[in-house]
Amino acid sequence: MTFYLYPVIKKISHPLLLFDAAGLSLFAVFGTVKAMEFHINPLAAVMLGVLTAVGGGMLRDVLVREIPVVLRTDIYAVAALIGAGFIAIWMYFGLALIPGSIIGGLSCFIIRLLAIYRKWRLPISKYAD
Repeated sequence: MTFYLYPVIKKISHPLLLFDAAGLSLFAVFGTVKAMEFHINPLAAVMLGVLTAVGGGMLRDVLVREIPVVLRTDIYAVAALIGAGFIAIWMYFGLALIPGSIIGGLSCFIIRLLAIYRKWRLPISKYAD
């Protein structure tokens, strides 16, 4: 459907970015929580949470023949890293799961939305072409 509906999707890209930010935060938290439930090292759990969150967006971008957001200067994986890191630390100390998941997810979501609307970018090398 993406191939045939691309002109429509392009016109409504701003609302889609909102849902993309929500999906990013949910998958970052769920991926990290699932890894922590299997007693994986917290650092590895964060990496799995980020990979879970970023993977879907990369697949979407590849399907519509765009450079994946995570490979551009957008703050995308960094937002997922912050949300996943928060929930991993929260669970490491044995605190209640639901409040930590909400705070971790909201932190990722808010950082991503701020990055979109304020046009925050990651720095690039001055030697890049």
